[in-house]
Amino acid sequence: MVLHRRTFRLLVAGAVTLAIALVSPPAGATTPPTDGPTATARARVAADELMSSYEPDKAWFPSSWWNSAVALQTIGDYMQRTGDRRYLGQLDNTFEKDKGVFPAGYLSGDPLLGNFTSRAIDDSEWWGLTWVQAYDLTKNPKYLDMAVKIAEYVEGYWDPSSCGGGVWWNGERTYKNAVTNGLWIRLTAELHNRMPHDKRWLGRAQEGWNWFTASGMINSAGLVNDGLRDDCTSNGDTVWSYNQGLAIGAGLELYRATNDAKILPTVRRLADAAIAPGGLVTDGVLTEYCDAPGRTCDDNGKQFKGIFMRYWMDLADTTHDPRYTDFVAQQAATVWGNDRDASDRLGERWSGAEPNVFDWRTQASALSALIAAVPTVPPARSLSATTDPALPVVMPATGSATHVKVQVDVQATGLAPLQVVVRPAAPSGWTVTPAKTTVTLRPHGNASPVHASVPLDVTIPAGTADGLHSVTATATSGSLSFSTRSDILVAHNVDFDTGTAAETPWLFDADGSQSNGVQNRFADGHSYFVYRFPFPADTTSASATLTIDNEFVVQVSGDGQTWTTVATETNQEHDGNNKAARTFDLTPYLGPAAGSSRAGYVRVSDSFPDDGWGGRVYHVTATYN
Repeated sequence: MVLHRRTFRLLVAGAVTLAIALVSPPAGATTPPTDGPTATARARVAADELMSSYEPDKAWFPSSWWNSAVALQTIGDYMQRTGDRRYLGQLDNTFEKDKGVFPAGYLSGDPLLGNFTSRAIDDSEWWGLTWVQAYDLTKNPKYLDMAVKIAEYVEGYWDPSSCGGGVWWNGERTYKNAVTNGLWIRLTAELHNRMPHDKRWLGRAQEGWNWFTASGMINSAGLVNDGLRDDCTSNGDTVWSYNQGLAIGAGLELYRATNDAKILPTVRRLADAAIAPGGLVTDGVLTEYCDAPGRTCDDNGKQFKGIFMRYWMDLADTTHDPRYTDFVAQQAATVWGNDRDASDRLGERWSGAEPNVFDWRTQASALSALIAAVPTVPPARSLSATTDPALPVVMPATGSATHVKVQVDVQATGLAPLQVVVRPAAPSGWTVTPAKTTVTLRPHGNASPVHASVPLDVTIPAGTADGLHSVTATATSGSLSFSTRSDILVAHNVDFDTGTAAETPWLFDADGSQSNGVQNRFADGHSYFVYRFPFPADTTSASATLTIDNEFVVQVSGDGQTWTTVATETNQEHDGNNKAARTFDLTPYLGPAAGSSRAGYVRVSDSFPDDGWGGRVYHVTATYN
């Protein structure tokens, strides 16, 4: 299946939003559950955005091995929950391409030993859970066989000679911790529940649960500390949400395996501790330790809350306790209402607090909150809408009006044709044509949503103030309604830090590049990123200045397709040793006037693609006459 490329949506602040803003309710308030079709549509929008970051050649999400396993498992959750099956090919692509032996630095900092195993025992377990999920979706035994191979490898690190049991965190056997053992219990219980007549894995799961619950890692408040000291006492380290969630999930899967009602009180204690005062919730919002003001989550911590919500979804499904189902509704509403940027990306801080960070890891994490809100039986039909790129607009100096194209993409699932009416709206004085469009969608179930595109022409009047201006479009079919918004950036100059919201409208193609915060966008290996500057049609000269370092290649273009190299770092520069502001003349490469603009493009890539120090950009300005 060809994935609808939403990568290009990064050049516009196009974001799907409800007409009524959803805000976090005060602590203790009840959030009504989102209706099934809307919850499904939201999850679909977020899942598609996540999968736009999937890199098919290496068959992963760039630069994170265990995080890729969790992201793919999240996509598996999405497919299982909604009936959408479009991403089964990507799961299998990863399975086939990445099951071999790889040297350190190719997919993981550690050498990969084959069958998704490495010295990082917890990394291996994450992949085991991913392949159980793939088996659930496809019933292909090769996935379950792989999960068994991984479990057999991990089994070798269960060591009763230290602390009476438990799985070591690493191949060097230096640490026993909550994540590795929570994963072990969940994985072995999942294997038992899918293998008739199994006794081996059930025994391992029960042994693991008994050891874990007696280990001291669950503290007196019911919260899970990170691990054990050398003397086998709890180290009292940070209560991370994923450890809490995994403990809940481990108990639930073992409960399904045994029907032992004595397990559930421990599960409920863990769950109640998480949402109690002093737990993991701030003002009603799930909050990681590193989400607090003045702190920053690393690439691992960005995904912890999503893991918690994956197993909280299991808790809500299993118990139907209103306290737990209400929490699902509240997190989903908070993420959708407060934590989306202008490109449908979901951020690290679900409350929307600034500074917020957006990347595929935060996307996968927050997506789990949206998936949890989808009913266990997916709705018979759903309708969503997104916007394809609306370009940023550099207004002409002559004071004349200008135009921009916006494309609305409407998606639907169901078993009967839908007549969908798309109605746009724009700021006062602006004109959008057509004023109304009707399209017919003919879905054939949930497995592969159908879509149609509606092009809009937007006229921006002279004298429009610089800043973001919203053009909305609402798609309606009977009782189904979904709205999308493009925030069009009107500007007279270009000046932004990378890794910020100000960068987003100019980022034409993010490809596999990454941003690890403010003033930090980089492209390693064969990845790149492209900025597009739509200068006014009467532009006679233009230049772009990039503060850049490391091993860069800078290319320019007038059409975004034919490239001329204007700078290459020929030395293997690491750690920003060659950081400088470099100015590139775009004048010879500007495209012809097309409508209201002449475009200039700048692409940054890696001059030494094999060593991981690709071009990094901190700040960008562009000028024109």
